[in-house]
Amino acid sequence: MVRSYIEKPNCIILAISPANQDIATSDAMKLSREVDPTGERTFGVLTKLDLMDKGTNALDVLEGRSYRLLHPWVGIVNRSQADINKNVDMIAARRREREFFATSPDYGHLSSKMGSEYLAKLLSKHLEAVIRARIPSITSLINKSIDELEGELDHLGRPIAIDAGAQLYTILELCRAFDRIFKEHLEGGRPGGDRIYGVFDNQLPSALRKLPFDRHLSLQNVRKVISEADGYQPHLIAPEQGYRRLIDSSLNYFRGPAEASVDAVHFVLKELVRRSIGETKELRRFPTLQAELAAASNEALERFREDSKKTTLRLVEMESSYLTVDFFRKLPQEVEKGGNPSASAADRYGEGHFRRIGSNVSQYVAMVSETLKNSIPKAVVHCQVREAKRSLLDHFYTQVGKKEGKQLSQLLDEDPALMERRQQCAKRLELYKSARDEIDSVSWSR
Repeated sequence: MVRSYIEKPNCIILAISPANQDIATSDAMKLSREVDPTGERTFGVLTKLDLMDKGTNALDVLEGRSYRLLHPWVGIVNRSQADINKNVDMIAARRREREFFATSPDYGHLSSKMGSEYLAKLLSKHLEAVIRARIPSITSLINKSIDELEGELDHLGRPIAIDAGAQLYTILELCRAFDRIFKEHLEGGRPGGDRIYGVFDNQLPSALRKLPFDRHLSLQNVRKVISEADGYQPHLIAPEQGYRRLIDSSLNYFRGPAEASVDAVHFVLKELVRRSIGETKELRRFPTLQAELAAASNEALERFREDSKKTTLRLVEMESSYLTVDFFRKLPQEVEKGGNPSASAADRYGEGHFRRIGSNVSQYVAMVSETLKNSIPKAVVHCQVREAKRSLLDHFYTQVGKKEGKQLSQLLDEDPALMERRQQCAKRLELYKSARDEIDSVSWSR
C-alpha cells in the first residue's frame, strides 16, 4: 500500500527510522531507496534520540557520514507513551524537544536544524519549491483538460432551455442545419446529388432505347393495325386512322420510362434526406426530432413525386394529343413521288407499303423520344428537385409552430445516457476551472 503512494513522482517521501536501531536494516530506507534511488524526493527522519543507550549517539547518521541523503537528516523527539497517558499537549512536547536538543552535549551544535518544527518548515519549503516547479505543467494539464471537456460538451450539446420559445428556436435552428446539409448534397458541396444527373444521363436514355418499338412496328403488327383501322372500307390514299393508332399505341410506351425517372429521383432524394439527418451533428442527440424530420421530409417528397408524375405523364399525353403537322404533310408528297398512281394503288396492301408506314411511324416516334428525353428531366427537376430545395420543410415548420410547450419538449427528448454524460462533464469542467482559478490566484513571491 505504501509503495503505491511513494512510487508517484510528485510524492515527497518521509523515511522515518528509530535512532536506537541499525539504519542499514530500516524498512523505510530500503523502500525509499527502491522507488527514489537518487534521493531527490526522500527526507530522512530519526526518532527516539532520547531513548538511545548512554554513551551512544546518532551523529554519524545525522551528519550524513553513515548513510548519505541528498537532503539533510532531521532528528526529532516525540511524546512518549507516558506523556500521552498524562495528556501532555503538543505545545509542551515541542518545548521539551527544543530543550532536549539545546542542552544535549551531542546534538547541541545541530539544535537549529533539529526538531519537529524545523522538519515542518523544511518540508513546507521543499513542497513550495516542488509546487513551483510543477505549476506550469499542472496548469498546462488543467487547460488541456478544460479544452477537452469543452469540446466534448460542444459535441454533446448544451442543455435545452425550458422556455417554449427557446425550444421552438432550437428546433428551427436544428431544422435549418439539416436543410443546409441536404442542399449541399443537391448542389454538389457533398456527394450524392450527382446520382440525379445519372438518372437523366444514363437510366432514362437506356430505358427509352429498350422500348419494344421493333416488335410493335413489325410488318405483321403494322398490317394488323392498319387493316383494323380501315374497317369494311379500305383506305384510298393514306391510312390516317391507322397512323394515329400506331403512333398513339407507340407513344403509350413512354409512360413507363417517365414514371421510372420520377421514382428513381424520388429514391435518390429520400436517401439524401437520410444521409443529411445522419450528417447533422446537432441532431444526433435528439432521436425523436430525427424521426419527425425524416417523416416530414419523406411526406413532402411523396407530394413532389405525385406532382412530378402527373407532369411527366402529361408531357407524354401532350405528344399523343397533337401530332406534328409537318409529318403528315410529307406523306402525300411521298405517295405522289411514287410515279404511277395505279401502281401505287396496287401496292397499297403490299408488303412494301406496310414497311413504309412502319418506317414513318418509327421516325416520328424517334423524334418524340428525343423531345421527351430532354423534357422529362426538366419536369422532374422542376417538380421534385427544385421543390425539395425550396420547400422541403415548409409544412413541418407550420406544424411545429402550432405545438405547445410539452409537445416541443417531446421533440427535444434526449437519450438519458447522453444527459448523464453531459452532467458529469459539466461538473468536471467546473472543478477544473475552479482549480485553475485557485492556482492563478496564488502568489509565490516571498
